[in-house]
This record gives sequence, C-alpha cells and structure tokens, in this order.
Amino acid sequence: MSGHNVGNSTMTKADIVEKVYQKLGFSKKESSELVEMVFNILKNTLEKGEKVKISGFGNFMVRDKKERIGRNPQTGSQIKISARRVLTFRPSQVLKAMLNGEDITGLKDE
Repeated sequence: MSGHNVGNSTMTKADIVEKVYQKLGFSKKESSELVEMVFNILKNTLEKGEKVKISGFGNFMVRDKKERIGRNPQTGSQIKISARRVLTFRPSQVLKAMLNGEDITGLKDE
C-alpha cells in the first residue's frame, strides 16, 4: 500500500510547530504560540462539552457515560464503573478515504 506510514512513527506537538515554522516563515516562538493557541481553543471548546468539527478532517465530541456495572477482566468479579466524560473522534469521509488510498476528488465532506 503506497503512501502508508509503516511502523510506530509518531508526530509530536514539537513536530507540528516545526512544520508551521518551515511552511509559514514565522519565528520558532511565533510558530509555537500559534500551535499552542489552536490546541488551547480545541481543549477549551471540548472541556465545555461542545463539538469540534474540522472540515476535511473530522469531528471531536464529548459524551457523558452513566455509572454502570462492569467486570474485572482478571477476576471476572463485578465492579462499579463511575460516570465519566469520554472524547470520541469521528473522521470525515475525506480523511477515511485518504487513509485507505482512495480517490477523494468526488467526495463531499461531512
């Protein structure tokens, strides 16, 4: 499968800052502040329970899960799983197609 990243390569926030720095010609400090600002906007929006929709990329959503009974996988005994908020990501049709090496030219974004 051509164009697919094989192995466990990871892009970090520092790598994103470096790409912004190389592409836009901002200083390293400005690039870092810009990336930090974008992530803070995303985090603050999600913390408020609001959805983040990024065209051509996907949707981040916070869901509330109720308290429920589960099982300890080691012992099989019942345990109470506390209520919590979970973050989910649903990729756009365009991103899904790109990940699978499909032609994205005719795809309408979600």
